[in-house]
Amino acid sequence: MTQEPILPTGYSDIHSGIVEVLETARHTAARSVNALMTASYWEIGRRIVEFEQGGKERAEYGEALIKRLGDDLSRQFGRGFGWRNLTQMRSFYLAWAAGHILQTASANSSTQPILQTPSAKSGGAPAVGSHAKQSPDLVALAARFPLPWSAYVRLLSVRNEAARTFYETEALRCGWSVRQLDRQIGSQFYERIALSKNKAAMLKKAEQVEPHDRITPEETIKDPFVLEFLNLKDEYSESDLEDALIQHLADFLLELGDDFAFVGRQRRLRLDDTWFRIDLLFFHRRLKCLVVIDLKVGKFSHADAGQMHMYLNYAREHWTKPGENPPVGLILCAAKGAAEAHYALENLPNKVLAAEYQTVLPDEKVFVEELERSRRELEARRITEPDSVLLGENGAEDAQ
Repeated sequence: MTQEPILPTGYSDIHSGIVEVLETARHTAARSVNALMTASYWEIGRRIVEFEQGGKERAEYGEALIKRLGDDLSRQFGRGFGWRNLTQMRSFYLAWAAGHILQTASANSSTQPILQTPSAKSGGAPAVGSHAKQSPDLVALAARFPLPWSAYVRLLSVRNEAARTFYETEALRCGWSVRQLDRQIGSQFYERIALSKNKAAMLKKAEQVEPHDRITPEETIKDPFVLEFLNLKDEYSESDLEDALIQHLADFLLELGDDFAFVGRQRRLRLDDTWFRIDLLFFHRRLKCLVVIDLKVGKFSHADAGQMHMYLNYAREHWTKPGENPPVGLILCAAKGAAEAHYALENLPNKVLAAEYQTVLPDEKVFVEELERSRRELEARRITEPDSVLLGENGAEDAQ
């Protein structure tokens, strides 16, 4: 039996000190990325607004300008700079004027002021990035945005300006994470506290952090907004079992014949201010349509069907190419001992096409049997090889 080496006196101190350095560095790095990203988006919004207001002809160009910019920037910097995101950056600039930022941010008072919005009337010295062709000091600008970009996106959804200012102020005062902010907005905290007779008690309670509210530096970096800004791939998966099942299903579909062509895995899509991930995306060559596959480790529910309906609408609008048929959905539920498989054909334009899909696509029972077999095999491996990763040698990266 191997004996543990005797550690020198003070080892725990140096170990804990290094851990503290690394954790602080990671938090600081994640915060820096978010702050610079937010400052960049504010500056992009400013340039769009000022260009639009440069003349009547430009103002009339409006939406066409943003769509052209979105196409050009997406080709160069990735899909995080499409016209929808640019529209949001424009709204961000209009909502967060320099005066508002100075009131809410904890920036050093010695830094230069940020340019006022076009509607503001002020005659001070030149501001940071005051000319559209001038490169702004993004570091100085970033200091004015103490919240992460995803928090500002959530705040933008609050139409009432007084409520939005309240949530921003409380987020700064209480140090709310994005999850806390989302929970408070969702529970209409502003409206509830306005009616409360004991506002101090409610504000005190709002400072409490629930276990699921905390966000690690790793989660911050894997925020889809950050991944898009840095143009990085997202290889996130919630659990080894789910990840392994997705990999097995991808292999299984490819083994069924040459009808299924792999398109993507963990494909991100954004609806309003919420991000979703599609587990598997295939193209069926004979049916000439996309096949959207959503895996649930638990039991089937009607909410799953509603979510798939939403996925298919998005896929038809954004991913379907000219000449292709409407996409079809496949919901797979891998609950232990109660696996289910359901095709989603409600979105198809007519019954004839639905009948054709049902004739060509594999029977749902085939997927149920494969789910049960894969789960038994994976759980057996987990018991016999508790320290191993379920994916095997190729892992998730081969599926990208």
